[in-house]
Amino acid sequence: MLNGKFITMKKRSGYIPALHYHCLTRWYDPMMRRFFPESGIHAGLIAQAPIQSGQTVLDAGCGTGTLALLMKRMHPDIAVHGLDIDAEILRIVLRIAQRKAVQAGQSILWRQGTATCLPYPDQSVDHVFASLLLHHLARQDKQHMLREALRVLKPGGALHVADFGKPHDCSMRSISWLMRWFEEIHDNVLGLLPVFMTDAGFHPVETIARHRTVAGTIASYRAVKPIR
Repeated sequence: MLNGKFITMKKRSGYIPALHYHCLTRWYDPMMRRFFPESGIHAGLIAQAPIQSGQTVLDAGCGTGTLALLMKRMHPDIAVHGLDIDAEILRIVLRIAQRKAVQAGQSILWRQGTATCLPYPDQSVDHVFASLLLHHLARQDKQHMLREALRVLKPGGALHVADFGKPHDCSMRSISWLMRWFEEIHDNVLGLLPVFMTDAGFHPVETIARHRTVAGTIASYRAVKPIR
């Protein structure tokens, strides 16, 4: 295995590509660096997760692998899985992710698959991360993804989400009013993500942080799978 392994699947869904169009995928990283506090969001997600040596973590909707590689650099003795779906996008994404992995000298298992039907066994993962994934999914698919995250998590494990959230001040409300018509952001802006997480079976569900961006509020959530 050379700095990571890639596993592909043929399953497809109605997932909306990064930046909405396949041809724009190569510009995803530069756009994120320019318009979103990506490094702060990712660092905050990792900080809110009590990741421990030997654990297994999943970055669902890993995109170009930025978050997965950061986790591996910060915790080199954990198993990191990066999952993304779109076959056309993946040809570009995997090349970008492979280059990042080579540069970082890290070994990560990259896999093509859908977040609404995670290709992992029950109770096999300690932490699931989803950074700017859920707003790409229709409401029903959001709910499926959250139930799948609950399924693959070990009891006491946690889901860590960063995505568009309910605006937390006047300027963010104005921006969010415009953005809510794009992709599947409307539920997020209404503050429904924590409701969906609770309905899926997570408890407790907490809003950990809120970030101001040019596109509106990005909220970070932590949702724990109960120990029964």
